[in-house]
Amino acid sequence: MSTEPAASGTVHWIGAGLSTGSGLAALCDTAERVRLWHRTERRAADALGRLGLTGRAEPRAYTLSALAAELTPGDVVVSMLPAPEHAPLLAECVRRGAHFACSSYVSDAVLEQVPAAGKAGLVVLTEAGLDPGIDHLFAHALVARAREVIGDDTPASYTLTSYCGGVPAVPNDFTYRFSWAPAGVLGALRSPARYIEDGAETVAERPWEATRRHLVDGETFEVYPNRDSLPFVAQYGLPDAWTPRTFVRGTLRLEGWLRAWDGVFEELRAGDDDRIAALARELAAAYPTTGDDHDRVVLAVSLDVRAESGRTWAGGYLLDLVGDAEESAMARCVSRTLALGVRHILDGSLPPGLNRAAETAARSEQWLGELAREGVEFTLRVDR
Repeated sequence: MSTEPAASGTVHWIGAGLSTGSGLAALCDTAERVRLWHRTERRAADALGRLGLTGRAEPRAYTLSALAAELTPGDVVVSMLPAPEHAPLLAECVRRGAHFACSSYVSDAVLEQVPAAGKAGLVVLTEAGLDPGIDHLFAHALVARAREVIGDDTPASYTLTSYCGGVPAVPNDFTYRFSWAPAGVLGALRSPARYIEDGAETVAERPWEATRRHLVDGETFEVYPNRDSLPFVAQYGLPDAWTPRTFVRGTLRLEGWLRAWDGVFEELRAGDDDRIAALARELAAAYPTTGDDHDRVVLAVSLDVRAESGRTWAGGYLLDLVGDAEESAMARCVSRTLALGVRHILDGSLPPGLNRAAETAARSEQWLGELAREGVEFTLRVDR
């Protein structure tokens, strides 16, 4: 049995990009010491100034070796770096006895290091942002409510959909502004998506070709599947006696997106890597998110269960937030959720080893209550 290192109270937040927001300020209120690591110490200091945190966190110039030199057992490292950089960072955390947290999907390279981290009593927190993150909390909470009504051993069929998107609050002709690297947006569209539709496993080699209209609170959006949805059937705790009619996790876009992006899709079909890289740069220049733009985040998770006995349960969560002059909606959702997870590492309530946001219904309800009190607003609809 391993003994979890007592949290030192020091948090190292690495990266100050578009998803770093008021969550960092919340940690400054609870952690004993916060260090913000960025490309240079000057950039870190400037970022703290923009966030109103000058004097409340220490600016640092990030390199892995510089971070390692300041890590002590029980520290918490929060990575806002691109996903490929998580694994070497986690390896250093394991060597130094530090806990690790990020908002990204857990990768194979990270998974390989989880046994060593768990043996050392270290927490590895992943998928603790918006999507993935809050979407997991919504799904766990909905499944638990449905299980109470339908019963785990009752034969039933169900539809679970989880769609999330960051879109401009004021639509433009492109229906989009880039709040993260365009190369990443285009790369995601080139990756096949696996999901369940009409009771059968389905693969969309070109996810945008599976786009359909989706009504959310009376507003029409366009949605398409993203990544591999199938592992989440087990992760969300859906009973074996229930058969999925539809199970899909995907991306949400404004109505008209498919038409507005037709030229982009033609480039993606051609598959020329150099041309697509150039296209990413062109789109970044043409449709950037500027200080005058406010973003909008929409996350809609719904579950509909129909038992063979005739009993039914349906419900859904909706998060629909618009950014303001102080903070983008994306930064609010990602950083506050991640900061909440870090606080649970600091108070010792997360177990050693791998954690994906909250992985039980009870903890999901706890996290949702805490997020609501901290200004991440959402609504729950239940139809029975």
